[in-house]
Amino acid sequence: MIRTDTLNYEFVDHIPEQLDDGTLYVSIPYATVVHRCCCGCGREVVTPLTPTDWALVFDGETVSLDPSIGNWSFPCRSHYWIKMNAVCWAPDWSATQVRAARAFDATKKEQHFTNSNAKAPARDSVDAQQSRARARKENLWERIRRLILGN
Repeated sequence: MIRTDTLNYEFVDHIPEQLDDGTLYVSIPYATVVHRCCCGCGREVVTPLTPTDWALVFDGETVSLDPSIGNWSFPCRSHYWIKMNAVCWAPDWSATQVRAARAFDATKKEQHFTNSNAKAPARDSVDAQQSRARARKENLWERIRRLILGN
């Protein structure tokens, strides 16, 4: 096992079947970031980009993910932050800390979706909402592509 302390990133439409160690695969169309566990165990780590899961920051040169990644269900139990392409190792958490964090996440999701449903106009169809979401993702992807390619 070789531990990773720095990461490269690659913007992709689809996550490749074979993941390289030390690479974050960022799929804007699917709002997902995938990488192999930085501890070196080789497990696939999936971090969905949503208001209640992870946020990605791309500053034009580096990527960061927030919050930390706690692989509590993996045998390695690795815990780290990804800040500006660097892996910042964090201490392991107790079972009590993990349960509390999971309960907090569940509450945060419930509140978010309860508030989102209250704000959604009743006349708006699911298809229309999905179409607008796809357009926002495509516009974001185009902006990122222009940033990377300089177009």
